[in-house]
Amino acid sequence: METGGSGAEGTGLEGPAGDMCCLSYNQDCMSLAIGLRNGYKLFSLCSVEQLDMVHESSEISDVYIVERLFSSSLVVVVSHTKPRQMNVFHFKKGTEICNYNYSGNILSIRLNRQRLVVCLEESIYIHNIKDMKLLKTLLDTPRNASGLCALSINHSNSYLALPGSSSVGEVMLYDANSLKTECTIPAHDSPLAAIAFNSTGTKLASASEKGTVIRVFSIPEGQRLYEFRRGMKRYVNISSLVFSMDSQFLCASSNTETVHVFKLEQLFERSEDNSSWSGYVGKMFMAASNYLPTQVSDMMNQDRAFATVRLNFSGQRNTCTLVTIQKLPRLLVASSSGHLYIYNLDPQDGGECVLIKKHSLLDSGKSESDREGETLSSAPVSYAATLARPSTAPSPSTVTGYSEDGGAMRGELLPEHEFAVGPVRLDDEKEFPPVSIQSP
Repeated sequence: METGGSGAEGTGLEGPAGDMCCLSYNQDCMSLAIGLRNGYKLFSLCSVEQLDMVHESSEISDVYIVERLFSSSLVVVVSHTKPRQMNVFHFKKGTEICNYNYSGNILSIRLNRQRLVVCLEESIYIHNIKDMKLLKTLLDTPRNASGLCALSINHSNSYLALPGSSSVGEVMLYDANSLKTECTIPAHDSPLAAIAFNSTGTKLASASEKGTVIRVFSIPEGQRLYEFRRGMKRYVNISSLVFSMDSQFLCASSNTETVHVFKLEQLFERSEDNSSWSGYVGKMFMAASNYLPTQVSDMMNQDRAFATVRLNFSGQRNTCTLVTIQKLPRLLVASSSGHLYIYNLDPQDGGECVLIKKHSLLDSGKSESDREGETLSSAPVSYAATLARPSTAPSPSTVTGYSEDGGAMRGELLPEHEFAVGPVRLDDEKEFPPVSIQSP
């Protein structure tokens, strides 16, 4: 996941990352991948109390991109030792499916059940994921030094978003199924820093390099639906932007100590017959905004954070996600220090999220519960604190997500959009046989 990635996107690490090179969640945020100086690791995120390491590899060193396709056995890896080469593995079998070499350094990779997208600084390569055939090359795209791009995880609504300009915050929306440009969205005045689709590919969130305002647009129309203010006092570097799987919440983390969660409620409409004092004041503000400068009226109409997390660190690279674990909403923050923080999110009242678990990613997912347990014991009694009580691991029939072989777990009903025409089953040799080495 690149800087400013989301949801299933990740973060390349610099500075005090130690052995850590990158962090990335998979498409449904039920798996976490980390790239290391000596290989990579894959973790399952189905339990709060235990962080299970699914796979570990030391075959490739200096891994700065590692992306897993849902909870299947397909994983894509790129190393600093060969930054122009993409390696696709079936990690359960320990076999390489294929590798491709490109004309420049690979900056990011995005996956869904139909497409694999490779992003270079000034070009995009779109592959059919079932046979790795190169379908389209987008050349001479605006300079994109960070490899910023987003691919909808809904393969039947497979939109690709990337910067449409290197000088202003314009989003180019491309249909990766029909292989044609859909539209351009004038999202911000400053260059883009983060873009992310919701799970159905019907909404797109964006943030600029200033990092103060986050906007949400309808897809494919490009109509502005929501505008949230992350802060006013200072510009920040947005490191991750992600929707919850049900599209009710949007989470943003940055280089500061605060993570913001915004709630995407029904589009706000003020009732004409609202005679309350708050309704009267609201009408006065709306009327006044028509006579104020655009910047001022925009600030009056922006919504603030519904919930927040106060991290005990700042300045470290991190990536966040919103996911349901053991039937409850959680906010996860993975940091370049090699730790995964799990917080409870109160979906009714929001407010300050409660830290319930801290795991070490470098020590095979070892929990650091003793020290955190002391902190939790003094936490205020609240809805979120009540939910923080330890619970047992769920049975397979209650876990939301995908099984390790890419199929549905027992008793689970998958969303309709997850059913591909000709389901992808990565343990089936016929779906992903070894492919000869090619150079686009």
